[in-house]
Amino acid sequence: MATQITTTANTQREVIGSEEYSLYSSMSEDDLIQLAIQRSLEEDPSGQSAAQSHQKSVMTAPGEPTIANRPCPHNPPQQLYPWHRLAAQSGGRGHPSNLGASWGVRRRYDGSLFTSSQPVELDPVAVAIKEGDENAVLNMMKSGKNLSEPNKDGWLPLHEAAYYGEVGCLKLLQKAYPGTIDQRTLQEETAVYIATYRGHLDCLLSLLQAGAEPDIANKSRETPLYKACERKNVEAVRLLVQYNADTNHRCNRGWTALHEAVSRNDLEIIDILIKAGAKIESTNAYGITSLFVAAESGQLDALRYLAKCGADINTQASDKASALYEACKNGHEKIVQFLLSQGADANRANKDGLLPLHIAAKKGNYEIVTMLIPVTSRTRVKRSGISPLHLAAERNNDYILEELVEAGYDVNFTLSPERSRLYEDRRSTVLYFAVMNNNIYATELLLQAGANPNVDLLNPLLISIRHGCLKTMKLLLDHGANIDAYICSHPTTFPATIMFSMKYLPLLKFLMDLGCDANSCFKCQYGNGPHPVLDYRRDRFNEPRVSKQPSVVQFCDMVSAPEMNCWAGPIIDVLLDYVGNVQLCSRLKEHIDSYEEWAVIKEKAEPPRPLTHLCRIRVRSLIGRNRIKLIDTLPLPDRLIRYLQYDYSQ
Repeated sequence: MATQITTTANTQREVIGSEEYSLYSSMSEDDLIQLAIQRSLEEDPSGQSAAQSHQKSVMTAPGEPTIANRPCPHNPPQQLYPWHRLAAQSGGRGHPSNLGASWGVRRRYDGSLFTSSQPVELDPVAVAIKEGDENAVLNMMKSGKNLSEPNKDGWLPLHEAAYYGEVGCLKLLQKAYPGTIDQRTLQEETAVYIATYRGHLDCLLSLLQAGAEPDIANKSRETPLYKACERKNVEAVRLLVQYNADTNHRCNRGWTALHEAVSRNDLEIIDILIKAGAKIESTNAYGITSLFVAAESGQLDALRYLAKCGADINTQASDKASALYEACKNGHEKIVQFLLSQGADANRANKDGLLPLHIAAKKGNYEIVTMLIPVTSRTRVKRSGISPLHLAAERNNDYILEELVEAGYDVNFTLSPERSRLYEDRRSTVLYFAVMNNNIYATELLLQAGANPNVDLLNPLLISIRHGCLKTMKLLLDHGANIDAYICSHPTTFPATIMFSMKYLPLLKFLMDLGCDANSCFKCQYGNGPHPVLDYRRDRFNEPRVSKQPSVVQFCDMVSAPEMNCWAGPIIDVLLDYVGNVQLCSRLKEHIDSYEEWAVIKEKAEPPRPLTHLCRIRVRSLIGRNRIKLIDTLPLPDRLIRYLQYDYSQ
């Protein structure tokens, strides 16, 4: 076992916390000593132990309720109590022992353990109690030694006897010093608490029979009954209840013994507590009842028992999250099924207006979603300002998205203004979420179901261009996306689709082939005249800001940005293939003149343009945008089709 513990210490290097509870509670004292020594020897140069360097905190997921990950007082960190036999074992594990002294582990003021370089004096009283030497304890009392004095940690010999389960020594001490029976350690733990925690029923019974108070709590306001529930010690619970322990006492976070028993799904203890008067509807500091605990932790047996006892099936926490909502969030399918069978209301929203269906769609639990769809009100969904479709698309839960679409949920449902403002880009449609995630399957599914690609402030087509995803672009354009989309919050004299594709010439050409407006790029309000000086500070769309503040950004201003001017020539060259006779403004000419190899572009722009080119532009205009995408199907000669498509391969 010692080897196993050493390995655990080396690999985990964590404080003794709730996750390790079952491991450390089963250790012998020798094992704990070995672990403490091992960890204390691994201190870093700053003097802080490896155990101290690991801190735990409770956090909530972005966008989720603040009580969604509620810290619970059950399973508090297992403590290494300061009975310093842990610190010194005579002749222990390679350390020399001296008369009445031992090398070992000591405890700092903050509770951490460290290896002492000096021998630690052993307490003969503690040694005698640990060994169960009643005669030695009795002789000490007869010799006049006062065994009612606490040590520096507030521990009495009575506490030691309760800890080690030495009932004989315990009876001697409680008889000799009856006034100390309820005395507390510095952690405010009584002998009753310690005996309960250690599972020494004979000591617990002796103390209770002697009149010990069963409800004195420790610093965390945890009573012996609470600790017995945590340890799943049925006999200790039964004994404490028999001696009138308060079944409704709350710890410092409002957690009761019933909460603890339910969280551990211990039906026998739950039955004892309820029959002894435990209040089923008692809430903790977060408004959580025992039934809520059973639902969120997936304890089906406890849930059934509480429902049978009349617990409110629609109980809600302080953040208005219902037990059903919490079960959906944590993916407990059987819990959800049972709650719905008992009439749980699927239309109770939490404080953020989200329904159980919303959280199930977000978490991607297909089975739970299918259970909730028939019992969820579409009116309540609309009132929430967000569709479960949005949450499914945001998390790429395609199966959920498909199920919701088949169930008839509106693919054009838009976020409420309040929810849309939570996003910097002011997105509103489900389609936008799918395109933003570059999820081609979801995009196609939504478009085939009738999603409108032209609703959002920032057209999804622009996002697909930014991603450089040709397939998504084609899907959107085939279903009516505006190829000349603009951004109203960032006005330009030319389509934003051109602005977004400037650095991707193949995409720019693809848009031009499908009829994007190229003429607008050559309409400049300054013409051959002088242009105002530009301020090159950029916003998120890389649009240069003109110092004299024109109302709209022009194409020549855009290509003048430092990161774009080296691309100006190739961009203009592509655009010229899709316009007739146009005149370059003075700024565009300046850019072209800055590179010798761009001289051919300037010649290309000089009017008049070739007649064959002008004819092609005219024919494409007559065909129209809607049919230009289907030009292959038109009754035209192949050679003409290739010419209209700018196909020079043959």
